[in-house]
Amino acid sequence: MLALMFNEMRKEKLKKTLQTITYAPYFISTVVFVGIINLFLGGENGYMNHLLEMIGIGSVPFLTSPDYFPGVYIGSDIWRNSGWNSIIFIAALAAVDPQLHESAQIDGASRWKRIIHVNLPCIMPVIVIQFILLMGKMMTLSYERILLMQNSLNMETSEVISTYAYKTGLINMDYGFSTAVGLFNNVINIILLLAANKIAKRYSSSSLF
Repeated sequence: MLALMFNEMRKEKLKKTLQTITYAPYFISTVVFVGIINLFLGGENGYMNHLLEMIGIGSVPFLTSPDYFPGVYIGSDIWRNSGWNSIIFIAALAAVDPQLHESAQIDGASRWKRIIHVNLPCIMPVIVIQFILLMGKMMTLSYERILLMQNSLNMETSEVISTYAYKTGLINMDYGFSTAVGLFNNVINIILLLAANKIAKRYSSSSLF
């Protein structure tokens, strides 16, 4: 969706500004990125809580409540990776034959219909391949960011397999069990990859193998 939006924008200055905002987090180190999250959402001094207090809602424990942690992590992950991932789709959209759009315009197709019936079918193989690759690493989370955002108050929902394996192996020095946990995680990733590839192969003409 982000790639399609950028592809359809005609104001270059606005387009470049939005691209910079969405691409920048990917190139920022994890420590700095978590520092930005703390600056906006951390405690009563966070910018977001200041805004919420101004409109009469009151402060929200975004980083200390186990109920809010999944949403904060998912939202920050989308912000950090969506811009960079959209580059692949923007490149695929650039390869769409302009004659297809010209033919659709002659037939009276609106911009929305050209997106649905020209752009999406042309980049569908790329979408399928990206879907398979992402399914293959679904269980592999950015544990560095989780560790930096983790605290004793949100541990109930912030503990994941990656952080558990790290703590078990490097902190508790139980290397055998930690390796087994990591192996189990990788086996699940392989199963998801094979399942996604089989589904893609059955319902589309694109697959990894």
